[in-house]
Amino acid sequence: MKNPESLYHGHRFPAPAIKCAVRWYFRFQLSLRDIEELLFERGVIVRYAPKEVQ
Repeated sequence: MKNPESLYHGHRFPAPAIKCAVRWYFRFQLSLRDIEELLFERGVIVRYAPKEVQ
């Protein structure tokens, strides 16, 4: 079985920050902007940027 941390290899943020954001998103049904604000209050700077359409 793979190491759970390897699932996040190559991502911009550390695994605990990603896990926390995903948990809040699904558990409390928050918007992406709400998640951004909560992470900012904890010192993690993220910006909402929609994917570019090609």
